[in-house]
Amino acid sequence: MVLPLRSIKSTKAHRTGSDPLDGLASRLHNVLAEDRGTHLAKARVAAWIRNLLDTLFPQTAEQTYATAGEVRDALDASAAELRSLLRPLEAEIDDAAAVAAAFFQSLPEIHRQLMIDATALERGDPAAESVDEVILAYPGFLAIAVHRVAHRISDLGVPLLPRVLSEWAHERTGIDIHPGATLGHPVVIDHGTGIVIGETALIGNNVKLYQGVTLGALSVAKSLASTKRHPTIENDVVIYANATILGGETVIGAGTLIGGNTWITSSVPPNSIVYQRSEVHVRQGREDFGMSDFVI
Repeated sequence: MVLPLRSIKSTKAHRTGSDPLDGLASRLHNVLAEDRGTHLAKARVAAWIRNLLDTLFPQTAEQTYATAGEVRDALDASAAELRSLLRPLEAEIDDAAAVAAAFFQSLPEIHRQLMIDATALERGDPAAESVDEVILAYPGFLAIAVHRVAHRISDLGVPLLPRVLSEWAHERTGIDIHPGATLGHPVVIDHGTGIVIGETALIGNNVKLYQGVTLGALSVAKSLASTKRHPTIENDVVIYANATILGGETVIGAGTLIGGNTWITSSVPPNSIVYQRSEVHVRQGREDFGMSDFVI
């Protein structure tokens, strides 16, 4: 139940100093006071990436532009907002304006790579009827688009913001790509739900990943966080659903096909096929296998 304003004021007037919420409110106020001027607002980051993607891919946007000059104005506004987002982080990056300028100089190349990704996804998926459909409706494309933005910002030495961007995409797609991971182009994510790609993963060109794939790390101490902990996937590799590939020294050679539900912790030579072998037994009666039927 939401109390009317009059009731809230009345309740506040009768609080005692022992109210535990007063203590919580005081602590939260102190956090805000200490964080003043250094706060990176998650909602503003979300609005910025959404507006940037809408500008790069007008198929997704409500806003329309009559001229190229209006598009340029939208990009300039996005650059100004990025500078503003970066200012609270200037103690760690020195010059927010220079970083924002460097990012936007990279934007034409990022857009080119994303169009290659979208085209490859459309060509490789019989269900896709157009590149516009991929851009509008495919979560794998959205995850890669945000990753390419976040990765470039990470390369420019910006803390925190790239991670917030990647988590924004993760919340919407179920695809978790650390901004530090390096992706070639094209990289195609088909369906995608449950994919996890770790910070030091290296993925080559013309790689296709299906849902549930994990490119993860073997257990390492926190002190080894700066080492390569995640696998390398070379060019022209297909990794089917729910495959798990672990370890910084693990290399999946070019042209390899990794079957679904495989577990890999060592390198695989180029042009290999790795798969789980299924065995089929035809039973003569219910008692043959001594097992119950399950209802899930």
